[in-house]
Amino acid sequence: MIRQPYADERIRIDWTTVMMYIIFIVFGAMNIYSADSATEGAFLFDLDKNYGKQILWIGICLVIIILILLTDPGFFNISGFVIYGIIIFLLVAVLTTGSMVSASKSWFKIGGFKLQPSEFAKYATALALSRYLGTFGVKFEGKNRLIAFGIILLPMILTLLQNDTGSALVFACFILVFYREGLSGWWILMGVYIAFLFVLTIYFGAKFIISFLAISTVVLITVFVFRKIKKLITITLIVFAASVIMALSVDVAFAKLQAHQQNRILLILGKKVDNNGIGYNLNQSKIAIGAGQLTGSGFNKGTQTKMKMVPEQHTDFIFCTVGEEYGFIGSSALVMLYLLFLGRLVYLAERQKTAFSRVFGYCTASVFFFHFFVNVGMTMGLIPVIGIPLPFFSYGGSSLFSFTMLLFTFLKLDANRVNEMSRAF
Repeated sequence: MIRQPYADERIRIDWTTVMMYIIFIVFGAMNIYSADSATEGAFLFDLDKNYGKQILWIGICLVIIILILLTDPGFFNISGFVIYGIIIFLLVAVLTTGSMVSASKSWFKIGGFKLQPSEFAKYATALALSRYLGTFGVKFEGKNRLIAFGIILLPMILTLLQNDTGSALVFACFILVFYREGLSGWWILMGVYIAFLFVLTIYFGAKFIISFLAISTVVLITVFVFRKIKKLITITLIVFAASVIMALSVDVAFAKLQAHQQNRILLILGKKVDNNGIGYNLNQSKIAIGAGQLTGSGFNKGTQTKMKMVPEQHTDFIFCTVGEEYGFIGSSALVMLYLLFLGRLVYLAERQKTAFSRVFGYCTASVFFFHFFVNVGMTMGLIPVIGIPLPFFSYGGSSLFSFTMLLFTFLKLDANRVNEMSRAF
């Protein structure tokens, strides 16, 4: 549904966020140019090069932005489930008719271009989740909670079936939305504890972890007995039993991972060194970032970048180009700007007048947070290598389109907040 926006709506567009978006896509295109151009002065609009295609994608994004801003904001609410259904259909279709790219069957080839439905699944899931939780009378409890989890699990599972673990993990970020809508923080702490226990068990071994848990449990129970806190004694025993079961299950779960996934975890933990094999990308990324030192080598002058020493440097490892050419100062400035961007999104989400707009705002912030945290952490060797793009920086039309749609749909909803009715559709 297209309409001419009211003049005051245009004024209410959050121009601070828009300016950050412009900075990101311009700086991102510059880094893709550095990573992909062999010589200085290369033709900017060469569509045989990644930077030329990225500029084309940016141009298409301008059209997408205009269409979103001309669309009646109620359309996003009403069509949430429809768009979600279409994307689910595409996720199923790509399993049978899609093309293999980097061992993942998650792409449609259209002429000389490729389209990745899983990138748009984040946008569709955000709409569907907002539509459901924004419905009048729906509270995040009981069966409604199960339905909400189902909305994120369906695209997550379909993406896993495409052998695209990185994209599938992104859907876990919607747990942050559930926390804002009433999910107990204990569930999030439990998830963190399980992940922490998983990592420690791989590093130290199940026997050591179980012994440590047993000693800790005995000490805690002794304290609780002297203080006569019976309830905490029971809770401690339950946690101990569950932890032992999880520790014993880690080897089985780890064995279920693919070989390259196991190796990436072992590399991060220092249990394996393979700088010429599975660890080559990460090692070269760290070398490139370290080569930048304090101020960097300058735009289009990074030696690691120009020699293409880092595989996938224009996509998943684009941050190491920033590190090499702009150094610690430039990298820190980018991180700070991104943190301000995330904080701005949360601020905008909190000032919404309807549940739909608020939930969609938190969905948007959560997706950007997860991508930023994982991508930057991955290139610096803080977390295992996971193939997901850095929003607005990494090369790729599908990701740039989906991130732009997420951001400007939310900005459209925010601009219309004064006119929003206090009801769900």
